[in-house]
Amino acid sequence: MVLVYLLFLALGFFALVKGADMFVGGSSSLAAKFHVPSLIIGLTIVALGTSMPELAVSISAALQGSNEISISNVVGSNLFNLLAILGICAMMKPLPIDSAVIKRDFPFSILITGVLLVISCGSLLLSGNLFTANTAHRAGIVSRFDGLLLVILLISYISFLVYSAKKHKDEPEEEIEEISLGKSIFFLLFGLGIIIGGGQVVVYCAKEIARAAGMTETLIGLTVVAFGTSLPELVTSVVAIRKKESALAIGNTIGSNIFNILFILGISSMIHPVEVNMASYMDMMILIAVSSIALVFSISSRKISRVEGGLMLAMYLADMAYAIAR
Repeated sequence: MVLVYLLFLALGFFALVKGADMFVGGSSSLAAKFHVPSLIIGLTIVALGTSMPELAVSISAALQGSNEISISNVVGSNLFNLLAILGICAMMKPLPIDSAVIKRDFPFSILITGVLLVISCGSLLLSGNLFTANTAHRAGIVSRFDGLLLVILLISYISFLVYSAKKHKDEPEEEIEEISLGKSIFFLLFGLGIIIGGGQVVVYCAKEIARAAGMTETLIGLTVVAFGTSLPELVTSVVAIRKKESALAIGNTIGSNIFNILFILGISSMIHPVEVNMASYMDMMILIAVSSIALVFSISSRKISRVEGGLMLAMYLADMAYAIAR
């Protein structure tokens, strides 16, 4: 029976990737028609499109009461996006980092991870049991009100990006292939439908495999589900690097991390409050630490070198080894 679930899990991931590819194609084409800079496209439209698998999985998990998959999927995807995807891209070609990313987007992604950390472990902070609880202990909960605050933060962030885009609209833009309006809308809607269906399949199969293997939902969400739902970001960023569109690749990766926390976790917790255990709390601490390291890499020479990319990938593998051992 496990083999059947593995087969459907693979089919679900395939649907997520193909659906996201169609969604990104349609969305990017629509954005290009309005002459939006590629960095902004990466931070918003493409980031939203490639984050749709995480959204589908997290909402499905919330509806099914699988809170551990919902939170660990978001944190695991952010770790994969930051360390594995940026690391691989930098190893392919040193990544020049736009000053706006260093001053605005990178620090903002670290800030909102800290906000999520405080929201999720507030009860343990007040009780003084933060570092004495075991990994299965509930650290806290992201309530519906907390989710609303996260979505409001996202709206404010996007509003600021739109303002910045208008202010710097004379900057050179990277070319993005345009398709007809009708085809763009079809790709957007049909891709979204495939993503939602694939998300339902992935959550169900992941839960059954976790039970059969004796694994916790936190571990399966942090590893298998996080990797599968981050495949669109990986494919999009690698293709962007091959086409010498580094701004789109970086914007996609950092933007996806911001969308994952503010939009995906925000919407999921508004549907059903999301419980957070100590294991996910520790993973959020790790995410803040490695994000800070990546920011230092970016500031040091305004780029992430091949060596630094290799170090980031090594950090991801080490974190996965720690998660499995834990």
